[in-house]
Amino acid sequence: MIIDGHSLAFRAFYALPVDSFQTQTGQHTNAIHGFIAMLINLLSNESPDSLVVAFDISRHSFRTEEYPEYKGTRGETPPEFKGQIPLLQEALHAMGIRTLEKENYEADDILATLSTRGAAAGYRVLVVSGDRDTIQLVDDNVTLLYPSKQGVSELTRYDAEKVMERYGVRPEQYPEIAALVGETSDNLPGIPRVGEKTAVKWINQFGSLEEILRRQDEVGGKVGESLREHAHLAERNRRLNRLVRDVELDVTLDDLKRGEVDMNAVQEVFQRLEFRTLLQRVGKLAGAEVPTVGASTVTPLAPEKPVAKLLIDEELGDWLAKADRPGVVIQHSDAGFEVGLATPESSVLFTWQPGGRDYAQFEEWLASDAPKIFFDAKHQIRAAAAAEVRLGGIAGDLLLAAWLLRPATADKTIPEAVFRFLGEQVPEGDPNQLVPDEGSVADAAALAWYVVRTHAAAVERFPDRTGEIYFDIELPLLPVLADLEQRGVAIDLPLFEAHHAELTERVTNLEQEAFAAIGHEVNLSSPKQLQEVLFEELDMPKTRKTKSGYTTDAAALADLQQKSPHPFLGALLAHREVNKLRQMVETLIKAVQPDGRIHTTLVQTGASTGRLASTDPNLQNIPVRSEEGRRIREGFIHSAEYETLMTADYSQIEMRIMAHLSGDEGLIEAFNAGEDLHRFVGSRIFGVPPEEVTNEMRSKVKAMSYGLAYGLSAFGLSKQLGIAAAEAKQLMTDYFERFGGVRDYLRSVVDQAKRDTFTETIFGRRRPFPDLASPNRILRENAERAALNAPIQGSAADIIKLAMIGVERRMRAAELQSRMLLQIHDELMFEVAAGEWDQLEAIVREEMAGAADLTVPLEVQVGRGPNWNAAAH
Repeated sequence: MIIDGHSLAFRAFYALPVDSFQTQTGQHTNAIHGFIAMLINLLSNESPDSLVVAFDISRHSFRTEEYPEYKGTRGETPPEFKGQIPLLQEALHAMGIRTLEKENYEADDILATLSTRGAAAGYRVLVVSGDRDTIQLVDDNVTLLYPSKQGVSELTRYDAEKVMERYGVRPEQYPEIAALVGETSDNLPGIPRVGEKTAVKWINQFGSLEEILRRQDEVGGKVGESLREHAHLAERNRRLNRLVRDVELDVTLDDLKRGEVDMNAVQEVFQRLEFRTLLQRVGKLAGAEVPTVGASTVTPLAPEKPVAKLLIDEELGDWLAKADRPGVVIQHSDAGFEVGLATPESSVLFTWQPGGRDYAQFEEWLASDAPKIFFDAKHQIRAAAAAEVRLGGIAGDLLLAAWLLRPATADKTIPEAVFRFLGEQVPEGDPNQLVPDEGSVADAAALAWYVVRTHAAAVERFPDRTGEIYFDIELPLLPVLADLEQRGVAIDLPLFEAHHAELTERVTNLEQEAFAAIGHEVNLSSPKQLQEVLFEELDMPKTRKTKSGYTTDAAALADLQQKSPHPFLGALLAHREVNKLRQMVETLIKAVQPDGRIHTTLVQTGASTGRLASTDPNLQNIPVRSEEGRRIREGFIHSAEYETLMTADYSQIEMRIMAHLSGDEGLIEAFNAGEDLHRFVGSRIFGVPPEEVTNEMRSKVKAMSYGLAYGLSAFGLSKQLGIAAAEAKQLMTDYFERFGGVRDYLRSVVDQAKRDTFTETIFGRRRPFPDLASPNRILRENAERAALNAPIQGSAADIIKLAMIGVERRMRAAELQSRMLLQIHDELMFEVAAGEWDQLEAIVREEMAGAADLTVPLEVQVGRGPNWNAAAH
């Protein structure tokens, strides 16, 4: 088997998202991951005796000496790709696989030379390449495996018969087609007017390119004239696309026999690349046991996993009394709950049947404040709640600890975290195996042992104030969020159902309106059909070009409607908006539980900034400023045993944090004086008294003030406000002249982040930005914009979390019956019990306003009403 390294690595690079494959140090790994995954499949399916991967050294070769423009149209190699090839080669060497390169030649020439040698020596040869030039190598002994457009996961097997079926010529004749037609990817122009069908017809008629050129006078018409005028192009193309079959290589076929896989070396490389599942697959392929530690960490050796004891009643109680901060894993099982408890030295495994006398001491300990370590404690709280036991003493959560260290890509499972922090492999079993072998899957006790050790390793890595974020904010917030999820919020289901029916009718009407505008029906959700209607049938101005045609996304169509209004476009845009709302209401209806409430999941690790995310359903994306959004919010109500809903949110919290961080005297003065911020800023910028600032002036200032914190450019501001770019630029200039502290802060925060490679909130939450050092301009600029706002948005997230912890603690201490139900970014929602409004309002205002000590006051707005919309303020 001979593999074209660069060709397949490029395919993998473009098949897998760059951002999803990045190590903690910022190294991109998508090409390596995709290549090795493909290689493992190839080795499993084909079992080659000998194997080599050929790479290009550079774009320079004997071909560029003859024709400097050869491959000249190819863009610059993405910087995220360049650094991956040496690491890929290092991984291949660890796997016992030879790699080859040859100065002045391409990898294709190495493939041609070795396939020729191999076939002559009696081998069955498999060439793996995404370069069509290698089709010429196919014969009775050589088969080409060619990747599909989807990437490298699917390979088409080309033997001589398949080549003839696909191209209508024998494999050795394929380069003659390419010589006539040209090859865009190699910047080899072909003969004008000659396409693939014509080239195939000529080759079958005359027998070869040489014969076609010798008898070119026999070809009539315009295409014959073109052939005679440009015959030299075909001659040159054939010289350049002929692969060299006798390159001098310093290897014999015996040198290419598959070597032994050095699992310690593989472990060391894969640990740097943070490949976990691939390590298991390589170990399985090699028939080798995956080592518990890499070669680079030979000492100290991983401790031996303790044999789990089966304990109940007093024996279990004694173990619990002596255990210091044990790891706890609770899993549903057919017989009840499988429980694993572990310290680094010992572990316990038993099946818990809630309510039984044998487990009374365990249940008491579980509910106590005795410190315990978990992975995804919120999930464990739900498991304990199913057994009607309240879980207490959450002293650690490995999921949260790992996320704080790498917030962009949180470890989603225990094995992922174990591999990252300990370099050890947790037995997970084969997902395709219905009945796992004994010992092939870690039981709850083993998982608890891994959790307690990995948690200690993660906490040891906390930099500076990350420990404060973890122990003072994230861990205390856990039980608060679990309670919110369990409580849910009451829903007026009939109102939702009536609203849904109305929206469905409007969607249908808008469909008919769109069809009437063009005189026929069309699938309004099909980009292809919309492209045909808009750009062919209606001949409208083209939007931005994409791979699948011209974009029909909402922003592009709204811009098109503004410039070239049409009834069809108007109906289409309205249909999209109404249909989106209909789907939102439908999702909410489906989410209502038998108790008449929606129980969203609040994801603590859902955002790099520290903000909470809401899923199943998402309650943070319900429109707040539109009439339709307010109608949806009317469906969120309080249950009968409560008196009203209360909402409380921060007023302009991000601008207040901006004032604090920038130290700008003008902003601080505005907030401390209790003035309308945007009117105050407007008066300074436009040079008029605050009372003469018009609503239009205020809107411009508001858009700019918030936009600056998100890296808004003058062009972006002009587009957002619908004003000339020059006016927007002048507006920003005037703003920065009068609020220089803001200008200086925005400059300094990115400069500091570039030096540190991370940003920090007021409380010390860190967000890494490895792409700030990326040579890729787009990635770097995206990172700069995100870094600009991260301290502000992250600080706002920390403040609301601290407020939630304080409010919940005070409500419990006061034994209030009222309940906190939801957090929606800067807003909290409560069900208020009869007679408790004044006491609850005082608690909420005090805790929210006192959550942070800023140079400006934190202003809290409180509202009440029978539903979410009515309680707005």
